[in-house]
Amino acid sequence: MKPERFDEGRFEFGEDVRVTRNIRNDGTYPGMDVGELLIRRGSVGNVVEVGTFLQDQVIFTVHFLQHGRMVGCRLEELLGLDEPWQPSRFEFRDQVRCAINLGVQGNILVPQDTQGEIVKVIRDTEPVLYHVLFRDRVFQVPEPALNPANPDTFTEPES
Repeated sequence: MKPERFDEGRFEFGEDVRVTRNIRNDGTYPGMDVGELLIRRGSVGNVVEVGTFLQDQVIFTVHFLQHGRMVGCRLEELLGLDEPWQPSRFEFRDQVRCAINLGVQGNILVPQDTQGEIVKVIRDTEPVLYHVLFRDRVFQVPEPALNPANPDTFTEPES
């Protein structure tokens, strides 16, 4: 039986949730460097505590059993397991390379293998679209047209 929510948009103790963005150490997680990846977007955990931070931010402590970590998450970083989730390969600030030449009306504007940075993720489309900054211009690019900039260190997200 699914736990009831005590307020619209808030999760109860024991409720399964999915994290919608990568969670990195902000300096409060012991034994790991600041900026180090704690939990990859798409990972599923369950709420073990609800509290506040600075008296105005609701923080949900989520236990990600598969990763062996309990991490504090804000409401905007969480979805209920029954809510729609469109996984994406990349997220804000990820470094990518073009898998193909990008152009307009036959003019190549971004050659294949050019490196860029994700500045926005648009998940409500199929396929997922990204705004990618290449040099000094932003282009809207579909997911299949992108590869990770460093495939050796890239980890595919959980779906």
